[in-house]
Amino acid sequence: MSQLLLDIAPDSQPTLDNFVAVRNLELLSALRHALAGSSSERSFYLWGETGSGKSHLLQACVRAASDARRNTTYAQGSVPQFAEVAAVDDVERLDDAAQIGLFDLYNRMRDSGGMLLVSGKQAPLHLKLRDDLRTRLGWGLVYQVHGLNDAEKAEALSQHAQAKGFSLPPEVTQYLLRHGNRDLPSLMAALDALDEHSLRLHRAPSVPLLKEVLQYISGSKT
Repeated sequence: MSQLLLDIAPDSQPTLDNFVAVRNLELLSALRHALAGSSSERSFYLWGETGSGKSHLLQACVRAASDARRNTTYAQGSVPQFAEVAAVDDVERLDDAAQIGLFDLYNRMRDSGGMLLVSGKQAPLHLKLRDDLRTRLGWGLVYQVHGLNDAEKAEALSQHAQAKGFSLPPEVTQYLLRHGNRDLPSLMAALDALDEHSLRLHRAPSVPLLKEVLQYISGSKT
């Protein structure tokens, strides 16, 4: 196993195309329009539980803007430099000085017509931040990012398996959902590792093979 699974990280970078939208279709459309310049909205605040996809979307927007040769910046738990498209992930982690910095960045982005994306675990009203910053974050578009439920994750995993050219037995999916990490990127990475392990052994994906993969993943993190 040690030679089979040297890299269990997701093999694709976050993009708007590989984000599994489901109940977030309106948000995804709004972000696409803003990036394309076909919308006047320039400020987005995304909130939701850990693993819902907030970081994926922020990184995907920055990547899309960068690919379009725009000046971009992304920071997690801190305030980035001024840019055409700036993203601040985990806003609740900002200390007092960083909150002042984000307030200033917000005003600069608004004056310049840039696009600012901020994420947090709670809606603006409930954030434990400066009042003036909370107000600013609520001025733009505010979206709750809805995480996938188990049925939606199962469907996403099945589609991912089909795209890779193999059929995923339901019992394998259910075992992965019960015993694997709950966030979708980790589930996809485990599925990719299972596919590689199955191909090396010339055996169909199964629960016993998945157990070996998950045991390796668990051991690699200790």
